[in-house]
Amino acid sequence: MEFELLKTDPASKARAGKITTDHGVIETPIFMPVGTVASVKGVHQTELKQEINPDIILGNTYHLYLRPKTGILKKAGGLHKFMNWDRNILTDSGGYQVYSLSGRRKIKEEGVKFKSHIDGSYHVFTPENVMEIQREIGADIIMAFDECTPYPCDYNYAKRSMHMTHRWLDRCIKHFGETPPLYGYDQTLFPIVQGSTYKDLRRQSAEYIASRNAEGNAIGGLSVGEPAEEMYAMTEVVTEILPEDKPRYLMGVGTPINILENIALGIDMFDCVMPTRNARNGMLFTAHGSINIKNKKWEDDFSPIDDMGITFVDTQYSKAYVRHLFTVNEMLGKQIATIHNLGFYLWLVREARKHILAGDFRAWKDMMVKQMDKRL
Repeated sequence: MEFELLKTDPASKARAGKITTDHGVIETPIFMPVGTVASVKGVHQTELKQEINPDIILGNTYHLYLRPKTGILKKAGGLHKFMNWDRNILTDSGGYQVYSLSGRRKIKEEGVKFKSHIDGSYHVFTPENVMEIQREIGADIIMAFDECTPYPCDYNYAKRSMHMTHRWLDRCIKHFGETPPLYGYDQTLFPIVQGSTYKDLRRQSAEYIASRNAEGNAIGGLSVGEPAEEMYAMTEVVTEILPEDKPRYLMGVGTPINILENIALGIDMFDCVMPTRNARNGMLFTAHGSINIKNKKWEDDFSPIDDMGITFVDTQYSKAYVRHLFTVNEMLGKQIATIHNLGFYLWLVREARKHILAGDFRAWKDMMVKQMDKRL
């Protein structure tokens, strides 16, 4: 993997760059649609490519390990071929899902024993077998195995967890180096900064992760319930330390405003289930604020969903029609909303990139944050 930093905004830390892998170029900043179980929910791959057009999507190690199982993916020739996606894929390590199974898992130095949410069967994730699982999945960018701490989190627990995450990282790096890729293209390993919402721990973790000299670095353990101001403070601490010549990935973030504010702090890569999950619940994001399409006020509004939108659904369907689809629980409504929201998120990061390259990102970002912080 190669990363080229093209320009930094003069009034912020926002960056425009370019990541190149064996599956193509990723222009940053970028938002990665979440394809948890080898599918971005409700979207055909053709729509994903032609309308939303992301350079990279995300898959989930925990879910793919349980279903369809990595043996099936290996027989298919990897996740790219299994789901017919010829662009980049990133997989998380499963650490966040293990965190979310707080009543179904036991964490030890060796790894994590957890109970499947599907059938109650027991499984073990270790740094070593998570590397093997992600080799079999075949993503272009894979994550080191970490522990994602909850919020709020006791300082001593956060410190112990952070140091264990660092030890796990060393095991991941060693095992990754001992296992070749399976499908004829390279894979890249990103370590993950932890440390909860404690600045001194975040600094320690960022320094340790930077010392490992990986090709890219991730920030985890945020967007887990902490106030946005805490998220931004931790991101700022970390981006001051992580190397400038490597891409920075903030995991699981977030709202459109969160994304713009973190771009301003020097983040290059994002993922979040919010655009798809909120779409299925009737919330549409736009440049002028969010719309709850289920509200009665849209019942006889025959204007387009978003006349500034980039996807075909934005001008092909009216607000009244999409509200009707939600009212009668027709799955098409959720599909339309999903395509719209993902299209908006990709438009947002690409507009951010344009303004970084033009040198006026800060002013544009401040204007957009004010506009988007509304309920229409």
